[in-house]
Amino acid sequence: MTTKRDGRGRLRDYTKEAKYEDKPAQVRNRVMRNQARAASGLKKGDTREVDHIKPLSKGGSGAKSNTRIVSRHTNRVKGNKT
Repeated sequence: MTTKRDGRGRLRDYTKEAKYEDKPAQVRNRVMRNQARAASGLKKGDTREVDHIKPLSKGGSGAKSNTRIVSRHTNRVKGNKT
């Protein structure tokens, strides 16, 4: 039985919740993004983002020379273009 009661007594079906399956490449890319944010000095809650000049998906690295700080909008418009 996959339906159990949570701490508040509500019935929950845990098989339908948060099936988070990552591929190794996705995990690696997320780690590189997080390391780039930390290395560039961005704090939690800062709306700016680290943009990889050569995207990770196209073989770019997480090196500081391949990153720049841009607004979220600018980073989303660029996507994975070089």
